[in-house]
Amino acid sequence: MHFTSEQRLDDGVLERQFLLGEIPGILWTPASASVSAPAPLILLGHPPLGLSKMYPRLMARARHSAADGFATATIELPGSGDRPRWPAAEQARADLRRAMEAGDPVSDEIVDALILPLVEKAVPEWQAALDALLLLPEIGGPVGYSGGVISIGIRLAVVEPRISAAVLFAGSLVPRAMFEEARQVTIPLHVLLQWDDGGNDRQVALDLFDAFSSKEKTLHANMGGHTGVPQFAGDAAAQFFTRHLK
Repeated sequence: MHFTSEQRLDDGVLERQFLLGEIPGILWTPASASVSAPAPLILLGHPPLGLSKMYPRLMARARHSAADGFATATIELPGSGDRPRWPAAEQARADLRRAMEAGDPVSDEIVDALILPLVEKAVPEWQAALDALLLLPEIGGPVGYSGGVISIGIRLAVVEPRISAAVLFAGSLVPRAMFEEARQVTIPLHVLLQWDDGGNDRQVALDLFDAFSSKEKTLHANMGGHTGVPQFAGDAAAQFFTRHLK
């Protein structure tokens, strides 16, 4: 991990951009983090829209978490931002747009082509980032995962024992194979669902929640569209991490 820039935000949060090989990322640490008092870590997932576009939302989430004493980090997803384009993913996105614009059902083949290769490539990169982040003296465990592509969160919850709890944002572009993986998830979960999200199939999200094997799992459903998550829902997610990571 190579830090390329740093700035101290007005609330004392230290923001550092880094490269992990050729993968860009950002680390935010609260002012309270130190060698003698390392901060627990939350990995911030996001849609594959590029870090520059997602930055305002990610920074807001990071600063909110820092106020609770958490460090947060994110990395650029494969095929996003300035990373090399991924022709197969570009084709799958084009097929998805055509189906949605035509009002046609999104086929399992489109979902698989879009999501499964992303999961296969992104999850090892997240694990490599976690390896590097936990070597920093001001960062400690336990570790949580928050948001982003729900299939990536599912895979990480299954294969990464260092992740102790997760906040997942419900979506319906979930390959059928991920439902079997969801049955292997046992860590505490807090799942956010926007009830009126026209881009997601509500029943698929409910079926996926039902598949999780976690003894503690909470579905926090709110009225409104995709970007209308209310502040109190975010506060509940923050309280969930405070219970499980501190």
